[in-house]
Amino acid sequence: MTIRAMNPVIAVLLALAGAAPAAHAQGLDRYPAATDSRLGGDENQVRFVVDLTQKIELRAFTLADPYRVVVDIPQVTFKLPSRAGETGRGLVKAYRFGLVMQGGSRIVLDLTKPVRIDKAFVLESAGGQPARMVLDLVAVDRDTFMRSLALETKPPPALARKFDRDPRDKSDPRPVIVVDPGHGGIDHGTRAAGGDITEKALVLEFALLLRDQLEKTGKYRVVMTRTDDTFVALGERVQLARQRQAALLISIHADALRRVEGDAQGATIYTLADNASDAEAGRLAEAENRADVIAGIDLSHEPGDVADILIDLAQRETRTFSMHFAKTLVGELKNVARLHKQPLKSAGFKVLKAPDVPSVLVELGYVSNKEDLKQLTSGVWRARTAKSIVQAVDTFFSTRVAGAPPAPR
Repeated sequence: MTIRAMNPVIAVLLALAGAAPAAHAQGLDRYPAATDSRLGGDENQVRFVVDLTQKIELRAFTLADPYRVVVDIPQVTFKLPSRAGETGRGLVKAYRFGLVMQGGSRIVLDLTKPVRIDKAFVLESAGGQPARMVLDLVAVDRDTFMRSLALETKPPPALARKFDRDPRDKSDPRPVIVVDPGHGGIDHGTRAAGGDITEKALVLEFALLLRDQLEKTGKYRVVMTRTDDTFVALGERVQLARQRQAALLISIHADALRRVEGDAQGATIYTLADNASDAEAGRLAEAENRADVIAGIDLSHEPGDVADILIDLAQRETRTFSMHFAKTLVGELKNVARLHKQPLKSAGFKVLKAPDVPSVLVELGYVSNKEDLKQLTSGVWRARTAKSIVQAVDTFFSTRVAGAPPAPR
């Protein structure tokens, strides 16, 4: 069975489960399941229906620019057809679905024009029919839409999970390394040709392997931004690294190029910069920074710590350490992996903006390139590449201890 033919959440978990796929499947069985979905209607009104194994609560609201309807529900297992949501009907261009937090799922409908939510409810199962979530949408003009939007109760600003405030063991002097598998949940990232393999699954599998190899050294405490197919906002990834007082953040991704951009291959290491080092780096950063919009709520103007980053970016020590690690990593990777023709780049990635945590974003390769994709799905290549990253981490921390520039405070 291909990953494409399976529920995306189950696919990722089973791919990582190894010898115990049944245990993961049983774990998911405790959640209600969405088993089918359908759209009916035209340019004036649409009904969206999702079949469920049991009745659940829901909360639906609208968003503008672009026009969307967001439906927040308790965590469900999506057992919808593999291509469900990729095409729409009437007022709905397309829809997507997935985890946004532990215990919570979300469905986002992309609209062709502004709408009013006429009805949003869930029916109990009856007469041999499953429980059903029903959403009725009616077309309205923009002024009406914006007035309704202003009157709506806004969704909580932090729908994603809260991390522990201070989980550090003060008696443990080992540095904390945050490993950040990009994307997750409703945000698939890039897809390989054919759609069977998603970036979020590839990078999670690699990140878990990297975590295990780092922990095996006994030198570091490793924290993951996600360990399953869960959506985590970019601001939260940064916040997690700062809360854990991390000494290093490594964000793992796998890019793809559009056909008009030609072909490219090889790994690339990115550090933070106000201005991208080239057009490709700028495009990639812009695409990655829109991940929060994919989940339905644009978190590009986060309050608190993330907003303060715009001021704190002047901290040169952190950038110096980030560049030092990036160069070290390029030196290690060139021995085991094919590198991009320009392996060291910079751009304004949000996930790299912790002012006091040296951070790099590692593009392992291009899923749009056949040779890169072959390596990305090779267990031998992943193990060898993860080992080279561990070696770069060892070198980075040994040079800091031995007398590199003073650590950021």
